[in-house]
Amino acid sequence: MTRPCARQKPPGNREVAAPADLQTDAPSSPPGLPPFLLVALDVDGTLLREDKQLTRRCADAVIQTTQRGARVVLASARPPRTLRDIASHLKLDTLQINYNGAMIHDPRRNRHVYHRPMDGDLVHRIVKAARRIEAGILVSIEILDKWYTDHFDRQHEELPTETSRRFTPDFVGPLESFLHVPVTKLMLLARPKRLAPVRAMIEKKFSRSIRLAVSDNHLIQVVHPSVDKAEALKRVAREYGVPREKVMAIGDAPNDVGMLRWAGLGVAMQNAWEETHHAADVIAPSNDQDGVAVALEKWVLRNC
Repeated sequence: MTRPCARQKPPGNREVAAPADLQTDAPSSPPGLPPFLLVALDVDGTLLREDKQLTRRCADAVIQTTQRGARVVLASARPPRTLRDIASHLKLDTLQINYNGAMIHDPRRNRHVYHRPMDGDLVHRIVKAARRIEAGILVSIEILDKWYTDHFDRQHEELPTETSRRFTPDFVGPLESFLHVPVTKLMLLARPKRLAPVRAMIEKKFSRSIRLAVSDNHLIQVVHPSVDKAEALKRVAREYGVPREKVMAIGDAPNDVGMLRWAGLGVAMQNAWEETHHAADVIAPSNDQDGVAVALEKWVLRNC
């Protein structure tokens, strides 16, 4: 498929497209329908501002998008419970992509319709290898929609995840007590300089067995090797009967690259990582400048 008006950007180019300059030929649709029938939205760094707030303009744009006949799907590294309030505020009951695609959750029926976990023994071996390099590394483990760890204190406030900002662990205890079951996602947390050699080791020793997902410099996310937001988005699009060219994806981090490349229109935020910019067709204003609203107003609402 020919991607619509893909930009050729030299390395390091951080050009920002103003709302009126987001130029591409949107796919044609029957009268009354928007050009994109499915919109996948990353949450942190994309839909939410840097202070983790949802602006009224972005909320209104999402709600109007669904009212015009398009489905909006949240596609996040977060677990389902941390998206519940956002989805409720946006009046969304569509499928959710969680844990970078390791899970697809159906909030309407409150059940998981897809789950791709890792073997618990593999996770245990990764943690032990990581702690041989950095003994103080924090370990957070998500199993389905529950948070497990072997250590919890004020360090979690200094090195937060979106889960730890709002919840306390469901279980605190020895790893051996819960790693006999499959693991949805492993998170390793440390200061960026201390985390770098851990990441290098994992990439060298375990690269065939896992996939690393990056969204924050102080956090390594480890999931099953087949997990990717793009693969989850394909499943969701098939479930809703929406062809690829009618899918729009918006994101900012390396874990969004796959879905931006796969979608009919990939939109990167101005604040996005450089590799995410290169994967996108267009660049919208930053998450602090209502970039999601700008993109929806231009490519969904204005074309209805």
